[in-house]
Amino acid sequence: MQLIWDEFLKLIKQEAGSQIVETWFKAVSLQDWNTATGAITLKTPNQFVSKWIQEHYIELLKKHLSRLLHVNEIKIIFICSGQEAQQIRNIIPASTIQTTSNQFHITHSPIINSEPQQQSKALVKVSKKNQPNQYGNNLNENYIFENFIVGPNNSLANAAAIAVVENLGKVYNPLFIYGGTGLGKTHLMHAIGNAVKKKYPNITVCYETTDRFITEFINCIRFDKADQFRSKYQKLDLFLLDDVQFLSNKEQTQEIFFHIFNNLYEERKQIIMSSDTFPKEIAGLQSRLKSRLEWGLVADIQIPDLETKIAILNKKAEQNKMNLPNDVANFIASRVISNIRELEGALVRVSAFAALINTQITIELAQKVLLNLSNPKTENASLETVLKIAAKNFDVSILDIKAKKRHKEIAEIRQIVFYLMKKLTNCSLQVIGSFVGGRDHSTVIHAIGKVEKMCSNDLDMAKKIKRIEQEIMMN
Repeated sequence: MQLIWDEFLKLIKQEAGSQIVETWFKAVSLQDWNTATGAITLKTPNQFVSKWIQEHYIELLKKHLSRLLHVNEIKIIFICSGQEAQQIRNIIPASTIQTTSNQFHITHSPIINSEPQQQSKALVKVSKKNQPNQYGNNLNENYIFENFIVGPNNSLANAAAIAVVENLGKVYNPLFIYGGTGLGKTHLMHAIGNAVKKKYPNITVCYETTDRFITEFINCIRFDKADQFRSKYQKLDLFLLDDVQFLSNKEQTQEIFFHIFNNLYEERKQIIMSSDTFPKEIAGLQSRLKSRLEWGLVADIQIPDLETKIAILNKKAEQNKMNLPNDVANFIASRVISNIRELEGALVRVSAFAALINTQITIELAQKVLLNLSNPKTENASLETVLKIAAKNFDVSILDIKAKKRHKEIAEIRQIVFYLMKKLTNCSLQVIGSFVGGRDHSTVIHAIGKVEKMCSNDLDMAKKIKRIEQEIMMN
């Protein structure tokens, strides 16, 4: 029987991937094969694994096991202990189950996801490096306050972060930092962790991405270690959780995080979180959890202005011992609109090209290397011009764009308008949001991030936005 199961694991690995095998099927064993009834018995470690396999991989089990056992139809039995088996029976339509003692048989399942492999890979990413870690090992020592450039766009978040280090668990608890992709949220969180470890060497600190947090939770449930998982996080003095928007629609993970949050808060332990949007705007999050995210201070990080971007470039050049002329720094800063990662990436490209051809960094070289970047903002473009031309191209009225309507198509056009306004004018986020229906600057930040992702995934839309941009600049 073991040879049959080993062969099945090889097939499932080829079809679903090694991560799926490691996460779900390595914990399952083939117990029995009854040739008379055509039933195969599989033993799983707990109810959670049985439920997940039944919902996502039952067709793959039937397909490969029937082929390996040379039968046309196969019944699958999952062995669960008493109460766990009863819980599984409750979620599977009664017509699909044949019950015998503490076992249940699945002959057909109408609730199979039409794309099980794709969905599971998106939700569960497990490898050895994602196993539970020691406190503090995830902190990046290069991210410190000393090399975090402070400007008008992030001064509140930076001041709050420093206050937290000085008064751990006493002020701004929790501290919630939000802003678009690549604006420095993660840097600031690591800087807090590193400063706290330096100031209080004996306390327990843990930085986690939400993706790793979810994966670790699933692993702990799989191996019946949910209590150990909860205990680990409840013993922390400082818990930093990055990108909490990925908790969206993860009901079980939200539940355990809710209890961990409450315990830490009651013990006056420091909690710091980040997201790409304001807590209330995170979809798929329980209302009670949204409320707790706003209990302390909510601080945003906005897109840096030109002076801050130049300061960031100069700091990066200093750290890497580059000779960066002022005109080149100004040129790069004016070309890159909204993302610090892109800003630093542009500097690296120019520096690498200069080293490759063994020459100095000059404005001519930078212009050549960054030729494909967007044109600098023009003073001539106005908010009114952007709105008018965008409305015409998308065949909607200006009133619709400014209105509070949340229809998907209008909302998407409005996001594109925000993106173009920030890119082609010198107006602040607050002014842009106010001009388009009195919206908050956080809405503008969120829109810019959404459109950037849209352009990277939809080339036709990216081309259309580029054409509108060119039309605006010609007016």
